[in-house]
Amino acid sequence: MLSSIFTCRHTADNSEDIVVFIIGMRINKRLSIHKWLPVFLSMPGMIRELHTHKSELGFLSAENYFGLRTTAMIQYWQSLDDLLAYSRNENHLKAWRKFNQLTATNDAVGIYHETYIIRKGQYESVYVNMPKYGLGKAAKHMPITIEQQTTKKRLSR
Repeated sequence: MLSSIFTCRHTADNSEDIVVFIIGMRINKRLSIHKWLPVFLSMPGMIRELHTHKSELGFLSAENYFGLRTTAMIQYWQSLDDLLAYSRNENHLKAWRKFNQLTATNDAVGIYHETYIIRKGQYESVYVNMPKYGLGKAAKHMPITIEQQTTKKRLSR
């Protein structure tokens, strides 16, 4: 499915607080596929759940990146409370327990996450000839007006 391209300059509405959560995995030992593949395969089920139950979980959107050794997913959440509630979700806890069992005695795979709480008006974005993406997919996507032409103006709204 191709996403619609929005021509000209667009931005994301920054009138609400947002939580940005970055989570990923690093393959430390490529040949130990039997040790890192189960960790990798635990993520799709959680992602399906997030997309299926977005509104009740407070999940807004996500972007994925795959490198040679490292994956990253940038997630956007309505609030820290929503993110923390999901961290206690049965599916997440099951995957976390499995990860701990699989990695307790080896260093073939690592995971990481970072959490950022961003207050309204403290983030901005610009998208030129892009589909809805990142903050522009997580928040209200809108054309840049004359009053929003610069980063400084978008941040001071």
